[in-house]
Amino acid sequence: MKRLKELQGSVDKIEKMFQDYEDLHLLLEMAKEEPDDESVEGIREELESFVAEFEEQRLETMLDGEYDYCSAIVTLHAGAGGTESCDWANMLYRMYTRWAESKGYKVSVLDYLDGDVAGIKAVTFEVEGLNAYGYLRSEMGVHRLVRLSPFNAAGKRQTSFASCDVIPDIEDEMDLEISDDEIRIDTYRASGAGGQHVNKTDSAIRITHIPTNIVVQCQSERSQHTNKDKALQMLKSKLYLIKEQEQAQKVSGIRGEVKEIGFGSQIRSYVMQPYTMVKDHRTNVEVGNVSGVLDGNIDPFINGYLKMK
Repeated sequence: MKRLKELQGSVDKIEKMFQDYEDLHLLLEMAKEEPDDESVEGIREELESFVAEFEEQRLETMLDGEYDYCSAIVTLHAGAGGTESCDWANMLYRMYTRWAESKGYKVSVLDYLDGDVAGIKAVTFEVEGLNAYGYLRSEMGVHRLVRLSPFNAAGKRQTSFASCDVIPDIEDEMDLEISDDEIRIDTYRASGAGGQHVNKTDSAIRITHIPTNIVVQCQSERSQHTNKDKALQMLKSKLYLIKEQEQAQKVSGIRGEVKEIGFGSQIRSYVMQPYTMVKDHRTNVEVGNVSGVLDGNIDPFINGYLKMK
């Protein structure tokens, strides 16, 4: 029923576009009979709106991967750069949160680890909504920031890194058995904001899959049992994708290329000093408004990636 509702929403959008298309033709015919500047300007605005909506729908048709329609689970890790990188990871978390909110997606934090001085060392969050994974899989990789660091007493320019990993939240029943001797389950005390109960009980769960060394964590709920179920679901999603994709190249595409979170491995650079520009090194898409990108306007990069693929 959930999938049916999502598909019906897509059909409704396209049917609305057909109606908008016909309305534009009608406006054009009326403008031909009685042309004036006001009607021409109105048609121009309607046309721009229609083209933008058309482009959005066209890009949506590119989301033809098996799991593109799923919600996404995103993990950010601070890399080389110390406190500056922890702050950078926090900035990326804010960027993705703002983007998700603009799309009407729901964001839920699953795991959170504060930085020693500022920012965050690591965060895992779920972006819930249709096609969230299809869009956000373009963000997998290392992100590089260049700016005058507020944490540098000398005010020098500093480069820092953070990594982004994205997996689909596969809710379907997966034919995948994980034996108890393949995993190690650790409990620990949840960190960050969450109320007295979360902070005083070992409700957080960490599961390590020993054969692959994949680690998943969850501390979003007060119940240890609920956190364990969610962590197992995340682990199964990763393992299921790897099992489905036997070729090593496809595996690296799902898990994200395993690279050092440092210089030379970045997919995108965000430069704030000495000039302002965000550049994606895979697609060569460039945006000059860095603050706009950090406020969540990452659609140009997502669109560029989908077109490239």
